[in-house]
Amino acid sequence: MLNALQSVFSVIAMIALGFFLAKRKWFEGNSSALISRLVVSVALPAYMISNLMTSYDRSKLISMLPGLPIPFLAMLGSFLVASGLAVVLKVPRGRRGTFASMFSLANAVFIGLPVNLLLFGDESLPFALLYYIANTTVFWTLGTYLIASDGAIRSGRAKPSPVSAAGLKRILSPPLLGFIAAIFMIMTGISLPKSIMDLCKYLGNMTTPLSMLFVGIVISRIELKKMRFGLDIAFVLAGRFLVTPFLIFLLMRGRDLPLLMKQVFLITSAMPAMTQTPILAEAYGADAEYAGIGTSLTTVLSMITIPVYMGFVGGIF
Repeated sequence: MLNALQSVFSVIAMIALGFFLAKRKWFEGNSSALISRLVVSVALPAYMISNLMTSYDRSKLISMLPGLPIPFLAMLGSFLVASGLAVVLKVPRGRRGTFASMFSLANAVFIGLPVNLLLFGDESLPFALLYYIANTTVFWTLGTYLIASDGAIRSGRAKPSPVSAAGLKRILSPPLLGFIAAIFMIMTGISLPKSIMDLCKYLGNMTTPLSMLFVGIVISRIELKKMRFGLDIAFVLAGRFLVTPFLIFLLMRGRDLPLLMKQVFLITSAMPAMTQTPILAEAYGADAEYAGIGTSLTTVLSMITIPVYMGFVGGIF
């Protein structure tokens, strides 16, 4: 419990620093986008190579595989629940895909990964990455298709193709490619020179602080007076913080999986909605303001829910 509280303080302190500096106009223009690109394209791939290749061998990696279907099944189940709720709640047809994506998919990188590292240490990285693989795959396929369908409905265009080259390119993001490269080298026995490993370590150490600063910047730009809290937004919050974590819990309960994997999956499933959701909504002509409200609210409220989950996740299994 003490470790959880200390981790919560570290998370909140870094986010608060990002918030404070953003309010002081430190991050003007494209500076926040630069931080995002540094984390996704430089720090995270380097961190994955450094950590995996120094902490894991072939047998450990193979032992993780039974847990991979869990987040996929939980997210698909969450999408089914969200689709049914969208009909019951009479969510407008041009919002239902966006509603389902925010309901079902978590911010597994910018918030989920640093929170797990702070709470559980470097040992949690492979399990956090398993969740990330499932989350990013579902988001850039099913999630993107549904959001694009929202845009098509709103504009009267034909619905897009469920599978596209652009979607595949987004799935093969730099963090995932770094993960694949590390796995390949471990499985084949390839080792990197010490100078390269040190470089990856130093670059990877930027991941957590830059991610938390980025979250603080995002929160600082939320205009609370423009938010409209409807019943469907309330269910987006329920999906993020209750339904999807509950599905994860049910799928893992009683299964012979590592305790740390169960804890990491549960806490990652309760992270806020993905920050890319409003960006995609804008790009495809869906309701970007609606996506922004849902994403922003889940991000703000995660400052309450993250400490709650961190407090009891250690004893739930």
